[in-house]
Amino acid sequence: MADEQHNWEREALGHLLAAHLREQRRARIWSLVFKSLGFVWLFLLLILIFSRDDGDFVSTSPHTALIEIQGEIGGEDGVIADDLIGALNSAFEAKHVKGVVLRINSPGGSPVQAGQIYDEIRRLRGKNPKIPLYAVVDDICASGGYYIAAAADKIFVDKASIVGSIGVLMDGFGFTGSMEKLGIERRLLTAGENKGFLDPFSPVDAQQLGHARAMLNEVHQQFIQVVRDGRGKRLKEGPELFSGLVWSGAKSIELGLADGLGSLDYVAREVLKAEEILDYTPHENLADRLARRLGTAMGTAMRPWMGENLRVR
Repeated sequence: MADEQHNWEREALGHLLAAHLREQRRARIWSLVFKSLGFVWLFLLLILIFSRDDGDFVSTSPHTALIEIQGEIGGEDGVIADDLIGALNSAFEAKHVKGVVLRINSPGGSPVQAGQIYDEIRRLRGKNPKIPLYAVVDDICASGGYYIAAAADKIFVDKASIVGSIGVLMDGFGFTGSMEKLGIERRLLTAGENKGFLDPFSPVDAQQLGHARAMLNEVHQQFIQVVRDGRGKRLKEGPELFSGLVWSGAKSIELGLADGLGSLDYVAREVLKAEEILDYTPHENLADRLARRLGTAMGTAMRPWMGENLRVR
C-alpha cells in the first residue's frame, strides 16, 4: 500500500510539473507573438512618419515651380483634382517663384476632374497676374490633358508630341446577341423607366440613346468653349479641329493648339529666366495610398452595374 501511495504521488507530481511546463511554454509563445506584433506596429508607424509629405517648399532664390500631370485624369491611380489643386496653390503662394510649369503626359480621363483643375488654374492666374503658368507637353496631351493645358498662358510641345483629341465618348459593350445564342434571359427590374439606362445586357433603347448623344454633345460643347476661351485668336478653327482627331506637336502649333517647341528646361531657362526647378508635384505617401485604395475598393463594391464610362476623348 505504501508503495502504491508513493507511486500515485509521484505520478501526480509529474503531471503537475508537465502541466506547469506546458503553461510556461504557452506563455512564452504568446509573449513572443505580442512582442512581434508590437515591433510590426512600430515599424509601420515609422514608415508612416517618414513617408509623410508636408508639402513645405523652401527656396531662397528665384525658381520655376514644376507640377507633373502624368497618366489618366481621375481614376484609381490617376491624377486627382484635389491633390493637384493643393499643389497649384502651394506653387502660386511660394516665395521667389517666377512661374509655374505643368509638365503634361496624359491621354485624358474624367471631364469633371479636368474641369476642376482648369477652373482653379484660371482662378489662380486671375489672383496672381504676375505669375505666368505654362504647359509643357511630353509624349501626349490629349482630351482631358489638353482640357487642362488650355488654361495655360502658353503651351510648349515637342515636334513629335501627340496633341488634341477634343471630343467626348461614352463606351461600353452589348451582349444581347451572345445571350440569345447561349439561351440566357436577362431579368432586369427597375423602379423608374430609365433606371436601366443603356444596360449592356438589354437591347438598345432609341430614346435612351438619343438622351446619351445629347448629353455627350453638351459636354463636348463645354470642352470646345474651354479651348476657345483659353486659346482665343490663336486657334485656326476648321471642321476637324474639334472632331476628336489628334495631331503632331509641329502641326498643333500651326493649328494654334500650341505656341512653340520647348522642353521643361527650355521654358525654365529661356522663358522664365529661372533655371532652378522646384518640384511641387503632390507625392502620395503610404497612409494616403492605403486610405485611397480602401475607399476606392469600397466604392467599387457599392457601385451599381453600369457598362458606360464618360470620358473626354
